Amino acid sequence: MSINCDILDLRAFLSVVELESFHRAADALHLSQPALSRRIQKLEQVIGAPLLERTTRHVSATALGTELVPLVRRMLEEFDGSLFAVREVGANRGGLVTIACLPTAAFYFLPTVIRQFNAEYPNIRFRILDLPATDGLQAVARGEVEFGINIMGTSDPDLIFDRLVEDPFVLAARKDHPLANKPSVGWAELEPYHLITVHRSSGNRTLLDAALAKSNIKLRWFYEVTHLSTSLGLVEAGLGISVLPRMATPQDDHPFLITRPIRNPEISRTIGVVRRRGGTLSPAAERFLEMLMGAWGGE
Repeated sequence: MSINCDILDLRAFLSVVELESFHRAADALHLSQPALSRRIQKLEQVIGAPLLERTTRHVSATALGTELVPLVRRMLEEFDGSLFAVREVGANRGGLVTIACLPTAAFYFLPTVIRQFNAEYPNIRFRILDLPATDGLQAVARGEVEFGINIMGTSDPDLIFDRLVEDPFVLAARKDHPLANKPSVGWAELEPYHLITVHRSSGNRTLLDAALAKSNIKLRWFYEVTHLSTSLGLVEAGLGISVLPRMATPQDDHPFLITRPIRNPEISRTIGVVRRRGGTLSPAAERFLEMLMGAWGGE
């Protein structure tokens, strides 16, 4: 199905939402208020539903309009970026890459690849939304970003997943903890100690609980937190031990913390690229994704 609206209709809608006023939006776009209203009406007719709620003193987006705002904003940014980019050639070509990425993957994956990419394409900018797994998938599905780096496990038929790397769950403990003396540990060896876990709403917790259930193992937690970084802070304070994805743990030698593999069974999360089925990527995103897959796809 094709949608017959033009860039000026989208600019009109976004301007009214951001300025919360038809008068101010008309001035900003150098349009008369009747012309602005006609553009909004045209867009609403194309969409088939109201996008704005109007009162004598205030204007705001409807629920549907609110959903459309990030998508419209990205479309306009990509359009404007493309206009400037066509004036550039080769390494000077500009652009914008918008990604939804797990916070741990944003820390672990992206800096190295972005540094390499920026050396070749110094004028391409990045917007990185570091979001939890569920929020990141929703951002991809709604078109707020071009692609995501996420945990495999989505059942959305409109999304496709390309594997990048396996990220094993490991024990995190202080260096003076009794388990630190072992080269690896089993799940049963965690039981005597206070265990710090993330909340069951976390994608990591859901994946871990489901994998352990297959071996009839259930973790008994003592502290439950929202963020992986908080669990590391509690471990460092000596309050307990934690089971975390390796990417969420310090990668270099830490003055207080160690990690150890957990065996029988070994459990990992699969990190990969999530895209909309049938969606198109900007030239800048295509180039970056190709470099990303080349750097990490073979792990």
